[in-house]
Amino acid sequence: MSSSTESIVLGGGCFWCTEAVFDRVQGVTDVESGYCNGPVVNPSYEQVCTGRTGHVEVVKVEFDTAQISLREILEIFFVVHDPTTLNRQGNDTGTQYRSGIYTTTEAQREVAQSVIRETTESKTWRSPIVTEVEPLANYSTAEAWHQDYFKNNPNQGYCAFVVGPKVEKFLKTFASRVKH
Repeated sequence: MSSSTESIVLGGGCFWCTEAVFDRVQGVTDVESGYCNGPVVNPSYEQVCTGRTGHVEVVKVEFDTAQISLREILEIFFVVHDPTTLNRQGNDTGTQYRSGIYTTTEAQREVAQSVIRETTESKTWRSPIVTEVEPLANYSTAEAWHQDYFKNNPNQGYCAFVVGPKVEKFLKTFASRVKH
């Protein structure tokens, strides 16, 4: 990684949705679906789906800090998922779908807490934000078939009815941040 590249790990429900959005963000250089913050080493998707591993479905977002800040990444994150539903995004329920920001530095933790505080004060959401901010632990990359899932399966039912609308919301709300 160059000195101007940083990464943050985000849990915003199904990683297919979050990955599909951040793949389109100007300044994002890579997005990888994975699992983190559970005690099982290198769990499988099937294990994570049971909700018993303690892991959350996440994306590791690598970005060029000269093009986009962590604050802007998190502002997008708080628009494209519902940070007020505990262990749930839409019909996806379980601890693996919890809202979380998983940090690797104290500076990242401070920015995350600041954005949560500002989002709360703005009353963007009617309910309290339940997004956890925790140090990144036990990260592993998800299976290859999960990577670029929306791009590779745009007409699959979940993609068409769940992922697609989230991507459209990003494109409309953050038009100036879309990759060209």
